[in-house]
Amino acid sequence: MQKVTMADVAKEAGVSKSTVSQYLNKRYEYMSAQTKENIGEAIEKLGYRPNILARGLKQKRTSMIGVIVANIMNRFSTEVSRSIEDYFYQYDFQAIVCNADDDAEKEKNYIEMLRAKQVDGLIIFPTGKNLELYRQMVNEKYPVVFMDRKIENLDATFVLTNNVEASSDAVHQFIRKGHERIAIVTQPLTISPRIDRINGYKKALHGYGIPLNPNYMIHTDIHNIKDALLHLFQLPKPPTVLLAGNDLVFLEVLEFAQLNKIKIPEQLSLVVFDHVPFAHLVNPTISTIAQPSFEMGKKAAQILLEKINKEVNEQIEYTFPCQFIDRDSTIL
Repeated sequence: MQKVTMADVAKEAGVSKSTVSQYLNKRYEYMSAQTKENIGEAIEKLGYRPNILARGLKQKRTSMIGVIVANIMNRFSTEVSRSIEDYFYQYDFQAIVCNADDDAEKEKNYIEMLRAKQVDGLIIFPTGKNLELYRQMVNEKYPVVFMDRKIENLDATFVLTNNVEASSDAVHQFIRKGHERIAIVTQPLTISPRIDRINGYKKALHGYGIPLNPNYMIHTDIHNIKDALLHLFQLPKPPTVLLAGNDLVFLEVLEFAQLNKIKIPEQLSLVVFDHVPFAHLVNPTISTIAQPSFEMGKKAAQILLEKINKEVNEQIEYTFPCQFIDRDSTIL
């Protein structure tokens, strides 16, 4: 079958090729409603499919962006990615989402692959281990926004949450209600959100003169969490409050509590640092420190589009507040 061209559409619609081009690029300012209808009908009748690659080369953009998440299993990452995709869809951009598994080599390969495909910009949840590659993109003024994780010694655009303040505020609330045996469980302290949440925890305890108990601070891989919790709850004075560092940690804690018949909140107040979609449905309902994931994704997308359109050049750090949502899993 002979390929249908723009010239064929123009002839069928009785207009010029440039008018068809304007239609395809949604430049309708000086186009009558009848002309738009004629071109639309011609495209449908002939089965015309625009050459996206050729159009991208002409416009010097591909109308594609890349999103590299650290762990797609994390609910926060999924919600941010959805928000980014929603935002760019309304501007006829396609989002390619890649999962780096917190692996620096995998992240590096995805960055290089996406740039080789000439995507117009990147939003990255960085592993923090490809500093020179990050700097190279920033120095080249390549459109890039870093999400969720702060990289020290990198002058770039970041969209973050106030993890220190959020963690500290949550611990403050428990201390004011008489709790002193407060534990926190995170994955290894390899990225800024986990470090900041620990620092907020320490800050709150220090503010009330409560000594730090190393046994109450767990930082280990997901598959080791239940063993670490077993040791924690065999202590002569186990914690009365536990902060789970994210939704993946929370699931391990919840399973451990069920297996060991630890009653929540009668024996243990439990709060999770992340939005958990079913938090209000389980029994007891789960208290959360919720991050505004959709708002953060939208902000990252807005900034990236401005960078792509060369409307902004400066490197800015945007920090969003979190919200403590008190439910039945905590006794305050």
